Amino acid sequence: MPVKKTTTVAPEKLTLTSGERALKCAELAFDKKAYDIRALDISRISSIADYLVIISGSSDRQNQAISDSIRTGLKKYGKINNIEGAKEGVWIVMDYGDVLVHIFKDDLRRRYDLDGLWGMAPLLELPKSIREAHKESDF
Repeated sequence: MPVKKTTTVAPEKLTLTSGERALKCAELAFDKKAYDIRALDISRISSIADYLVIISGSSDRQNQAISDSIRTGLKKYGKINNIEGAKEGVWIVMDYGDVLVHIFKDDLRRRYDLDGLWGMAPLLELPKSIREAHKESDF
């Protein structure tokens, strides 16, 4: 009896543009109650990435949860290149190639002032709820 040959088609790889990836990072961080979320378009002023997403969390554990949420949420769109600081949770840097994510505790974010350093970069338009999420808000 002849064996029937079946072919399986690999599922199509999902992709995101760099802007969509930056927005998705912001949304996933917001889901973990991150605040002061900014996505800066640095594509015209730097060759290191297209977007820089800067996020604040209240504690090392919250920052680790934010990082895990982003990593897990973006897994279906491709692998992260590198992640630093996840064990400590004070300042976590996630490298997706086209998007760099910085997750800070408040005091460290103020000290290193990446917002000011990259202040000439235009902001990516984020949903109003994400733009307005601040530490003083009612989470």
